[in-house]
Amino acid sequence: MKSITVQQLRDRVDVPLIDVREVDEFAAGHVPGAVNIPMSAIGGRLDELPDGAFDVICAIGGRSGRVVEALEARGYDATNVDGGTHEWIAAGFPVER
Repeated sequence: MKSITVQQLRDRVDVPLIDVREVDEFAAGHVPGAVNIPMSAIGGRLDELPDGAFDVICAIGGRSGRVVEALEARGYDATNVDGGTHEWIAAGFPVER
């Protein structure tokens, strides 16, 4: 499974970011530009995933890691964000609400 740090995520350009946390978690604060497709719903929303490469984030990296593994098995080019949104916030990076 491919993974990146939150520092690498901050420096990425033109790579879509999918946040797989639940709607209430996403609403409480997320990486700017992230699109919310909860892990609990992603199986029925595969048509909403970007064409080409994209990153996947959750709170600390566990859920997103499981999602990335499942998506890779289906042929998607997905990368996990290690440390997730908690690490993003701890690094002092901006969040949207």
